Amino acid sequence: MPKRENMAEVLVERPREGVALVRINRPEVKNALNMAVRRLLAEEFRRLGENAEVRCVVLTGNDAAFAAGADIKEMADAGAIEMMLRGTHRLWQAIADCPKPVIAAVNGYALGGGCELAMHADIIVAGESARFGQPEVRVGIMPGAGGTQRLTRAVGKFQAMKMVLTGRPVSAAEALRMGLVSEVTPDAQVVETALEMAETIAAMPPLAVMQIKEVLLAGQDASLGAALMLERKALQLLYDSRDQKEGMRAFIEKRRAKFVGK
Repeated sequence: MPKRENMAEVLVERPREGVALVRINRPEVKNALNMAVRRLLAEEFRRLGENAEVRCVVLTGNDAAFAAGADIKEMADAGAIEMMLRGTHRLWQAIADCPKPVIAAVNGYALGGGCELAMHADIIVAGESARFGQPEVRVGIMPGAGGTQRLTRAVGKFQAMKMVLTGRPVSAAEALRMGLVSEVTPDAQVVETALEMAETIAAMPPLAVMQIKEVLLAGQDASLGAALMLERKALQLLYDSRDQKEGMRAFIEKRRAKFVGK
């Protein structure tokens, strides 16, 4: 049986070797992101990021919703100072800073904060019925956790403007064409597809995986010259790892490599 830790609104499982499955568990409100869930997600991603036994993380909701957005009831009467003091950006940052690859497995709604949460992942696997959107403008506000910035970097100015200014969601097929998701699969296979992908990544040399993620993300906001230098330095660093020696010897000897993360 997989190891499982139950918390009221976030469930954490270890369904496969090297893989953690984090599940948002507020089905009664379509997994709306209240402050409690945000804090629990931040705590879990910090803990999983430091756990050497975890090599890849899958983040999901349920069949009806990945996360239908922020919990409006917690926000409706808030003022500017209160919103600032909540420090939700620090909770989001804990997910963005996770050194392990993160795969979002999205069924149903990924709207507002839910869409932004998915965009904190490195790979997004979506079910055919999934819907992605940034509808904040419809309630008098705007995206505040990456909906104007990560979205633009993913799909470009013109598609992002259309989504955030109209508030209209897009289908999984549209999201794939726009570059917002990595893969679309039948709804019933979303989590399994994400877990299989996570298992593949978990079998790779952990140091190389971590360096790939770090350099790819850092390079997005750097000049091409600076980004290429980051890439070269990371590659050179990996030649001092045991996994590099093991991987290349295994290739030459025509056997399966055993990577230990050193």
